Amino acid sequence: MLESVGSLTGSPWIYAVVALSVLLDVFLPVLPSGVLVITAATAAAAGSTATVAGAAGQVQREVPSLLVLLLCAATASVLGDLVAYRLARRGGARFDRAIARSPRLTRAQERLGAALSRGGGALVVIARFAPAGRSVVSLGAGASRRRVREFLPWSALAGVAWAGYSVGLGYFGGQWLGASWVGAAVSVLALFAAGWLAAYVMRRPAPAA
Repeated sequence: MLESVGSLTGSPWIYAVVALSVLLDVFLPVLPSGVLVITAATAAAAGSTATVAGAAGQVQREVPSLLVLLLCAATASVLGDLVAYRLARRGGARFDRAIARSPRLTRAQERLGAALSRGGGALVVIARFAPAGRSVVSLGAGASRRRVREFLPWSALAGVAWAGYSVGLGYFGGQWLGASWVGAAVSVLALFAAGWLAAYVMRRPAPAA
């Protein structure tokens, strides 16, 4: 069972760890925030409580609440996006020069600006699933001085979509494949597959106006 990976998933601290990881991975994309969300959700698939053998005998250990886990992940995602957006927006000429030196950030900034100007921000949602895509889009939105009311709704939708997808993968993977490392591993692979697809879409040239 998944509880063998450690006691963290049976502690309220799992929510703080997940939230902090999701908040910071806009700056440190190597953080395994998606893996943490999936692992916690897979633990939830074991049931509302789990029995653990300890020195004092059998004890009941709570497993994560799916709703609280989803809210923590989605809220932290939006807050992280806004922090990156604000830093880039207020970065001044030095940050603008750093953006200009990065072809990837420059392309993302141009595409995002065009998408938001047309009233559509699907790129923000797609980027949330791509490796480092969230960082590129959030920094690009701030550096291009987009208005927060143009960016925030799409960031919120992206956060909810990503958190819901990750929690759903972990939970249903655990239900169908068992709340074990096998279920978690298959769910993580599905998350990586979505990331690869999102990265492919982001790399495609923007359609002509």
